[in-house]
Amino acid sequence: MAVTEEQVLEALREVFDPHLALSIVDLGLVYDVKVEGDKVTVEMTLTAPGCPMAALITEEARSKVASLEGVKEAAVNLVFDPPWTPDRLSPEGKKQLGIA
Repeated sequence: MAVTEEQVLEALREVFDPHLALSIVDLGLVYDVKVEGDKVTVEMTLTAPGCPMAALITEEARSKVASLEGVKEAAVNLVFDPPWTPDRLSPEGKKQLGIA
């Protein structure tokens, strides 16, 4: 059975930005998820282009997706267009950060 986009997003909710202690999904860092059979590609960004944790976060995201049943190949592409802004935070993310 093929993995769904929702299953991928749930797995990515387990990947946290170590500085903000929020998942990359709640931070709005995940821009796109493509599921093509047993291959999943995620496009994501970071809160800042020079983030020193970039390699760690993207590898953890790739690993979480690759561990899902039905996924044989997982890729995470880091993009910076459009740039991330706090407007991309989920309602839960805003709540956790105390943003109205």
